[in-house]
Amino acid sequence: MRDNRSMAKIEDYKLLISRSALFNGISSEEIDELLSCLDVRLHTYQKGSFVFLAGQSLAAMGLLLSGQLDILQDDVWGNRRILERISVGKPFGTAFSCAQLERIPVSVMATKTSDALLFDYQKVVTTCVSACPFHTRLISNMINTLAQRNIYMMQKIESITRKSTRDKVLAFLSQQSQDHQAKSFNIPFNRQELAEYLAVDRSALSTELGRLRDEGVLRFSKNHFELLG
Repeated sequence: MRDNRSMAKIEDYKLLISRSALFNGISSEEIDELLSCLDVRLHTYQKGSFVFLAGQSLAAMGLLLSGQLDILQDDVWGNRRILERISVGKPFGTAFSCAQLERIPVSVMATKTSDALLFDYQKVVTTCVSACPFHTRLISNMINTLAQRNIYMMQKIESITRKSTRDKVLAFLSQQSQDHQAKSFNIPFNRQELAEYLAVDRSALSTELGRLRDEGVLRFSKNHFELLG
């Protein structure tokens, strides 16, 4: 059972939980029942600590309540790639827990101090004896988040499979512009993180951004970009 302190802290996040895609269409009262039924755990992760480590088996999925998480992949030479950045209100670990892999190929790391709810995957996909309709809705929402993640990964593949650094940058910024429905927007990465996300050399990335700016294609300051023309 959760201790009183943990339950009180979860209560502080109730509005955020209710607005998450995972609990879409489920009332506040029903969420209370679900959280009890799923025996969720609230965990706090300090910056730089790991929620999950590559090589582990994974039977849990999570919902980020505060802070920021990165899904990372390291190769045998120690090179790191950012596969995905998880923002507040987003689920994580769903695909890997659903696949029931013996060893997951990625790590999930807190890049800021973060609070997250962790769910036992089997309790999510197995309805309770009363077959609550809102539990069925939760399963439907989870499937929807899996579909959304597949779309996100397709969009990322569109960026990183381009041949040149320039084309990767332009594909990424074009997608960001479409996501924000604006030509002026903030991206969620600093330069090093963007280089890791696009799988390019950081100095090559900086050089290409400078060229695009000089050619009048875009303007930028830190993580704010404006597409011109």
